[in-house]
Amino acid sequence: MRRWDGLEGVPADQGRSVVAVGVFDGVHRGHRAIVESAAEHGRELGLPVVVVTFDPHPRAVLRGTVPPVLTSVERRVELLGEYGADAVLVLPFTKELSVLSAEEFVQRVFVDRLRAAAVVVGEDFRFGHRATGNLGTLAASGEEHDFTVEGVRLVADGETITSTRVRGLLAEGEVARAAVLLGRPHRVEGEVVHGAARGRELLGFPTANMDLAPHTAVPGDGVYAGWLHRMEPGPDEEPYWPAAISVGTNPTFDGAERTVEAYALDRDDLDLYGVRMSVDFTERIRGQVRFDSIDELVDTMRRDVGRCRELL
Repeated sequence: MRRWDGLEGVPADQGRSVVAVGVFDGVHRGHRAIVESAAEHGRELGLPVVVVTFDPHPRAVLRGTVPPVLTSVERRVELLGEYGADAVLVLPFTKELSVLSAEEFVQRVFVDRLRAAAVVVGEDFRFGHRATGNLGTLAASGEEHDFTVEGVRLVADGETITSTRVRGLLAEGEVARAAVLLGRPHRVEGEVVHGAARGRELLGFPTANMDLAPHTAVPGDGVYAGWLHRMEPGPDEEPYWPAAISVGTNPTFDGAERTVEAYALDRDDLDLYGVRMSVDFTERIRGQVRFDSIDELVDTMRRDVGRCRELL
């Protein structure tokens, strides 16, 4: 699977293709349906599937705010490939791109560079300056430029799926419900950095303290069961472990900074500092609590770890 960064990254000899386009933040089950439909068109036409996504999120340019990011660009590209993309075009969303008319966007992206034979989008897809383009205008452009258009409903199990809905569930700590909409557990990624070292030295539960990218969508404060993964394991390295995950400010210690820390169950021999890791959230154990004593905190942590063992 190939990745192209910007229109200039598309090979000059690119032949006709089936194109799926969207932000695809989260690559949830609705997004997966779009890509899989494009893949079906690709098989029928004997053409490669190119998925177009945007970075940064268009809202960052159009409104000056960045929504919590559900997947890194690298993870997004990986998932889109798993779901059927032969190539992913990561299109920088710039001010210049945002003021292109719908017709100009179609001409530059679908016609001139990707030579689209079919275009698949979500049925509520909007594009072009001031979002003047929609499924109807895209279909009209398709008739003019010789490509078909399909709009896919972003629905699974009778529920409309949106990235906004997933973000809301995560903010509430509803990671299991979010996983249903995503089709997999929610994941955060980062490098393990040094923290206060209380987990190892004071509490008996050494944790990997994650340094996350800005704007990462982090579940609501609390304790979770999940999995801790090496992002690039070596040939002789263990790739992952079941984990108890803490999200919050550590109020028992009057903490102010919100952190994500993961304890690999029953492992106190791991040296992960400086290692790129990911954490998958599967179940919420409890909310964040301020304890009156260290002993009370440790007793609760033991119960949390026991619950994680049962779940994982």
